[in-house]
Amino acid sequence: MTEISATEAKNKFGQVLEMAQAGPVRIQKNGRDVVVMLSAEQYAALQEQSTAPRVNPLIVKLHGESIKRWGKVYEALAK
Repeated sequence: MTEISATEAKNKFGQVLEMAQAGPVRIQKNGRDVVVMLSAEQYAALQEQSTAPRVNPLIVKLHGESIKRWGKVYEALAK
């Protein structure tokens, strides 16, 4: 991740926009992180991930095993 000071980001804003297209840009003020600039595409991907339902991988595994073992029963009950 590219790092840049807030002053430098202000003075070179157009370049920072181009840098953010390639990857996140960390902007620091007084030596501490203040902002991370992302491309619109990267931001949309993060938004999509945060709204996707999260399922515990163990639950997914157990569900798959249950379908293998009891699949015929489930089909019969669904009729």
